[in-house]
Amino acid sequence: MSVLIVIPARFASSRFPGKPLEMLRGATGLERTLVQRTWEAAAATRGVDRVVVATDDIRIRDAVEAFGGECVMTSPTCRNGTERCFAAIERLGGRHDIVINLQGDAPLTPPSFVESLIEAMRADPGVQVATPVVRFDRKTLEGFAEDRRNNRVGGTTAVFNARNRALYFSKEIIPWTGFSFISDDPFPVFHHAGVYGYTPEALRWYCRCKPGVLEACEGLEQLRFLEHGMDVLCVEVEAAHNLFWEVNNPDDIARVEERLLSLGLE
Repeated sequence: MSVLIVIPARFASSRFPGKPLEMLRGATGLERTLVQRTWEAAAATRGVDRVVVATDDIRIRDAVEAFGGECVMTSPTCRNGTERCFAAIERLGGRHDIVINLQGDAPLTPPSFVESLIEAMRADPGVQVATPVVRFDRKTLEGFAEDRRNNRVGGTTAVFNARNRALYFSKEIIPWTGFSFISDDPFPVFHHAGVYGYTPEALRWYCRCKPGVLEACEGLEQLRFLEHGMDVLCVEVEAAHNLFWEVNNPDDIARVEERLLSLGLE
């Protein structure tokens, strides 16, 4: 099964305009753009046939081509990364069996997350959409809670059923547990990593569906699948004690740079 990674990158982000071209300093002091660091995470993934950045902005296209990446120009009418992935595969001729959406603000995404999605989709041809989830540890939960206290929109949480099919995704911390974790017991809260695996058919179906109320309220594109009745497989992955964090706000730059330093990534 042929695998394509698409990195959607939009310049006109409402919360962080120009985010894909924001510079991130690594362990050696070398600065690279956010989109380049995300590209490098994609390129380190095994079992992938092609990696492209999908954008509607020539500044991002020029930056990608400058570091040797491949870029596909898509329409500015794409409302989110999932729609942009479909636009990209249409431009490329739809020759891939699995399309991975690796969001352009997630340079800390371990390649193993994407590899786990590919493995899950290859193992069960009935899976149309898959996404990774990471069990919270105390540090991550505290980071989420601090964002909420300071009225910042940070990462996303997920709840799923016994078959690992998603029940809901939220920018709030769910489920509410009603008690404090004072032991080493596993937290029953999962961080949704912003990576998706789709079949081309699922992407086509998604783009025929209208955005729903929940998608609009939460600002989470994956809720369109749930609102219109398509299963989303949640694949639990291990973060291997590495901080996983997206660049959602300008304040997140320092968090990601700190992690690049601790990992020794230039």
